[in-house]
Amino acid sequence: MSTTDGDQGTTWLSQEAYDRLQAELDEHIANRPAIAAEINARREEGDLRENGGYHAAREEQGKAEGRILYLKEFLRKAVVGEAPTSNKVAPGTVVTIQFDDDEDDSETFLLGSREIAATTDLTVYSPESALGKAILGAKKGDQVKYTAPNGAQIKVKIIKFEPFGG
Repeated sequence: MSTTDGDQGTTWLSQEAYDRLQAELDEHIANRPAIAAEINARREEGDLRENGGYHAAREEQGKAEGRILYLKEFLRKAVVGEAPTSNKVAPGTVVTIQFDDDEDDSETFLLGSREIAATTDLTVYSPESALGKAILGAKKGDQVKYTAPNGAQIKVKIIKFEPFGG
């Protein structure tokens, strides 16, 4: 089975990674009443304009709600299992590249989301990063160029890639 261009945005997660993220989501949802109680307790302290505890509790609530929304959407779109094999670089692949035709300057990394980063010791680059965008769809032996955040033009060659094993 190979990936199609429509699969470029698919995030593949191992069952373990999916379960860990689902547990985090469940924990955030379970903490909602405690955060609401903290806000109410701080509100009763008086003048809200000068109540640092109240504002801190509201900020904490905002962060938690943002994370809940993010995790719900991320897990809704994620696919559990092994990424399909492909003849081109896609999200969920471990890629080895060589910089500027220098055989001694290479790097191996996972092309994937930051959520996967917690499940591996590999460096993880986002498919939306400059490097990620440049190598998406590339094949073994292809040379691509991308512009680094500092403005430098960097040329890389795809040495090899394989599906991420988790």
